[in-house]
Amino acid sequence: MTKHRIPRRDFLQGSLVAAASTLTGPLLSASALAAAAGAASGGSAAAQDKPDYYPPLLNGMRGSHPGSFENAHALRDGTLRDNPVGSGESYDLVVVGGGISGLAAAHFYRARAGAASRILVLDNHDDFGGHAKRNEFRLGGAMQLMNGGTYFIDSPRPYSRVAEGLIRTLGIDVAALKPKIERRDFYEKLGLGTGAFFDRETFGADKLVLADGENFTASQLSGAPLSAKARADIERIELGTTDYFPGLTSDQKKLRLSKISYRDYLRDVVHADPAAIAFYQARTHAEWAVGIDAVSALDCWGIALPGFRGLKLAPGSIPTMGYTPAGYADTGGSPSLHFPDGNATIARALVRNLIPAAIPGLGIENLVTARANYARLDQPGAPLRIRLSSTVVRAVNVGGPAAASGVAVTYVRDGSAYTVRARYCVLACYNMMIPYLCPEMPVAQKQALHSLVKAPLVYTSVALRNWQAFARLKVSRIYSPGGYFAYILLNEHVNIGTYRSPKSPDQPILVHMIRTPCKPGLSEDDQARAGRAELLATPFATFEHNVRDQLARTLGAGGLDPARDITAITVNRWPHGYAPEFNSLWNKEVPEAQRPEVVGRAPFGRIHVANSDAGAAAYTDSAIDQAHRAMQEILT
Repeated sequence: MTKHRIPRRDFLQGSLVAAASTLTGPLLSASALAAAAGAASGGSAAAQDKPDYYPPLLNGMRGSHPGSFENAHALRDGTLRDNPVGSGESYDLVVVGGGISGLAAAHFYRARAGAASRILVLDNHDDFGGHAKRNEFRLGGAMQLMNGGTYFIDSPRPYSRVAEGLIRTLGIDVAALKPKIERRDFYEKLGLGTGAFFDRETFGADKLVLADGENFTASQLSGAPLSAKARADIERIELGTTDYFPGLTSDQKKLRLSKISYRDYLRDVVHADPAAIAFYQARTHAEWAVGIDAVSALDCWGIALPGFRGLKLAPGSIPTMGYTPAGYADTGGSPSLHFPDGNATIARALVRNLIPAAIPGLGIENLVTARANYARLDQPGAPLRIRLSSTVVRAVNVGGPAAASGVAVTYVRDGSAYTVRARYCVLACYNMMIPYLCPEMPVAQKQALHSLVKAPLVYTSVALRNWQAFARLKVSRIYSPGGYFAYILLNEHVNIGTYRSPKSPDQPILVHMIRTPCKPGLSEDDQARAGRAELLATPFATFEHNVRDQLARTLGAGGLDPARDITAITVNRWPHGYAPEFNSLWNKEVPEAQRPEVVGRAPFGRIHVANSDAGAAAYTDSAIDQAHRAMQEILT
C-alpha cells in the first residue's frame, strides 16, 4: 500500500486558516487556536469570536480533541494550578456542558423563568453539541455531512412527553420528515448489500464475502477462510431452529440466558466452532462498545442477534435485562430519524432556539445547511451566552450546601482561570468528573458517580473521491469481526432542503468507520478503562494508518487505492462515550433508589446534575429528560 500524505489544507479546510496556516505539526488545540487567532488580529479575543471560526470543518483528531481534556485530567491528578480571578460576571444559571442535555437545560430554565433570565453555558470543547458532533466536508464543490457522534433520533422506548415535546418545539416532526428525507433502501436498490471481511490476523487470510440478505449461510461463506464446521455452525446460528433448553419455560430460559455471556452461550450451549465464535465477537461493538464476552446472551436476544430462534422466547423483557434490549423487547423502540449530521441537527436547533442570531433562518430543512456564526454565541450583555474552550474545574455552593445562596463556578480558558457566580448550577458534563468539581459532596454520592464508567469508542469519517469500489463489490455495509474498525459503512442517503447525498458511484462520498477499543476477558468497566487509556495514547497517525490499511485490504479488489482515493480523515475520539447501562453479568440488582445513577444525580445544594449518565441510557431522549428533571428540582 502506497503511503500518501493528505495535504495540510485538508485538515484545516477553510476554518481558521488565516490564523493557523503558518503553524506546523499536529492539529492545534483549542487554546493554541485561540492564541493564534488573537495574535493574527493584534488582540486577545477568543477564537470563537473570530469571523472565520468554524470547527465543524476541522479534520484530524476531533471528538475529545487536543485541548479539550488536559485541564480536567490535571484536576483529576491534583496537578492543576488555576489561581482563578473573579470575572465579575453573575448569572441566574450556569450550565456546565454544551451538549444536548446542557442546551436543553438552558431551554427549559428560560422557558419557565423568562426570556430575560441570564444563563451561561460553558463547554470544554471548541464546538457545541457534546457527543452530537457535526463533521462537515466540501467534496466536489458540495457540502457533505456525517455524524461525529450521536447517530440519530432513536431510543429503545418511545420518547417521553417531555422529550418528544422539545423535539417538536424545535420544529422536528419525526413521522413527517422520515419518509420525506430518508432513503434507507437506496443502496439496496443499486444491488449493494452487507458484507463481512475476514482478516488474516484472526482467520488466516483476507477475504470479503457477501451475506444472503442479512444472514450468512454456509454457501455464502464458501470462499471464507473457515473450516466446513465453522461455516455450518454460522449457518446454524443464523437460521437454526434447535431448542437448546428443552423443558424450560420462556421465563426460565430468559433467566438462564441473563446469567451467561453471548460468547459463552455460543461456546457452551450451541457448541459452535471457535472460528464461528470469533466471527460474532464484534457484533455488539456498535451497540455497547464491548464484545460478546461482556454482554449477556439475553441482552443479545433483545437486540435480535441470531442463535435464539429455536428457543421460541415470548416477547417482552424480564428485570435482569439492560435498558436497551429491554426497551426494544417491550416496545420495538421509538420512531427513528437520521439527519445528515446525526443529532448535531438537534444541538443546532437548540442553539438557534436559544440564540437565533447564531444560526439565522427558519425551519429544520434550512438548518441542516446553515452556517453557524460562532461569534454570536458569547456576546457581552446578552441574556444567554455559550462559551467554548472553557473547562470547568470547580463548582462550590456559596455558604455551604445546606444554606447555599448561590454557586461559584471556576473554569480555565486559554491558560487562565476565571470564577463566575450564579444562583444555580447544572452539571451537564460527564458524571465521573463531578466528584472532582465538587469534592465536598457526600462520599456515597461521589462513589456512585465514579462507578458509572462510560464506554470509549471512535467514529471516523473518511472522504473518498468516489465509491466505485463499493459498487463493483456489491457492498455498502461491511462487518469486520477482527478488524481495527469493526464496521465500514457508506454514508446514509438523506436529502433535506438543499442538501443532497451523492447518487452516482463516480461522486465523492463519506464513509463511516467504527472502532471500540475493548479488551476481551476483562469486566465491562475494566474494558472501558483500558480502552480509554488506549485511545488517549493513540496518535492520529495510527488511526490514519489503520484506515488506509483496512480500506485497502477490504476494498482493494474493487479498485480502491487509499493513496489516490482518500481525500480527508476525521477521527472522532470519545474516551468517555456511551453512558453505562445495567449489565446482569457485572451489576447487582438493587432497588431504584439505590441505583448509582439515582444516587449520583441527587441535588447538592444549588448544584444539580443533568446528563445521559444520570439516566443510565446513552440516548438523546435520556439527556433531555434528565435536563428537565434538573430544572424541575430548581424551579419547583
